[in-house]
Amino acid sequence: MAAINTCLLSPNVISGSPISRSPSKSISTFSTPPLCSPLHYSSLTRNIQLPGVASISYPPIDTEYLESEFSGHGVTFTEVNESCVVRMALENGSIANLMLPSGLITSYKAQMWHGGTMELLHTTVSEGQNGSPVIEGGVSLACNCENDERFSWSPSSWALHQVKGDPQGSIQVELICTSSDGKIEAKYMVTLQEDLLTSEIKIFNLGMASFRMTGSVLSHLTVSTPEASYAVGLQGSDFFSNPPFLANFSIIPPAFGKTKNQPSKKSFGEIFSSWGTKNQNPEKIAEKELEGEETDNYKHLTDEMSKIYKSAPRNFTLIDRGRRNSVVVGRDGFKEVYLLSPGSRHESYGRYSYICVGQAALLQPIIIESQSEWRGKQSLHNPNM
Repeated sequence: MAAINTCLLSPNVISGSPISRSPSKSISTFSTPPLCSPLHYSSLTRNIQLPGVASISYPPIDTEYLESEFSGHGVTFTEVNESCVVRMALENGSIANLMLPSGLITSYKAQMWHGGTMELLHTTVSEGQNGSPVIEGGVSLACNCENDERFSWSPSSWALHQVKGDPQGSIQVELICTSSDGKIEAKYMVTLQEDLLTSEIKIFNLGMASFRMTGSVLSHLTVSTPEASYAVGLQGSDFFSNPPFLANFSIIPPAFGKTKNQPSKKSFGEIFSSWGTKNQNPEKIAEKELEGEETDNYKHLTDEMSKIYKSAPRNFTLIDRGRRNSVVVGRDGFKEVYLLSPGSRHESYGRYSYICVGQAALLQPIIIESQSEWRGKQSLHNPNM
């Protein structure tokens, strides 16, 4: 496998065995505009291939230029395998690592009450078909913009726009991506505070027609094992059970859902494809899939599950008894919460020791009118200082 400095990604990064991935494509020149490709949604199958960081064609990063132009705010830049790791470090010990141009947050080390730090994100590195590393997990943005004229665009290659703040208080890294026709502009702000990491997306509709935005900010939170993990505060929330949401950096066990004898349901791909037709209403489709209401305020995450909560509170807490740790997950702008547990039949502290949370617009798209903007945000609050 090609060498990669995993300490720049996460101190608890999991190295996986070689897996089948799409090979890396050639890197284009730096002078080309940011490349953005559509996001694809699909139900999970045995032969599905998930693209990794290296499987999308990206322009190369001029790390020396970034260092000279944007350093001095508690931010450093390190070149890693034709990508760049942006390291944000506060004086209290909190650290976050962000990769360019993918926008993937691979590490968030939070300050703890005992004086040390603890990694809160789950990141894996596996070997692709051509021997290059494939990075999955962490925090990523997976969204798609489309309209009835079959226009579809997804921000996937980000350019650094600006850096704000200082290591004494907070640091914000702002990324930008624009559609090829110039009608949509997306900004992605990652902000590190002493006890908080936020991921905020702003989408500007610069065109003359409205469009629909679907997707999620996905966070893979590391745990000792799902058997020791609980979601607190979801009681009373309506939920839907669906196949896992597959995005570029999703970690999904290959046999997920194969052990359950459940009736077949519509995949996310089938639901999303209907939004492009005028005769389908996504709310009516969602109503047919409604499973019920969450009755457990201390939801045990030991079993396999993939759910979308439609009326969840803006903040809830994930607790890991094994690591004696908790994270408060918050949202703004998004109306849904996606929650996935890989189940507890896997090795503890291994590749599938995580809980995936997404602030989402999966069942109901967000309409962004002409000459307007929308913003959504996810926050990971560390209450353990």
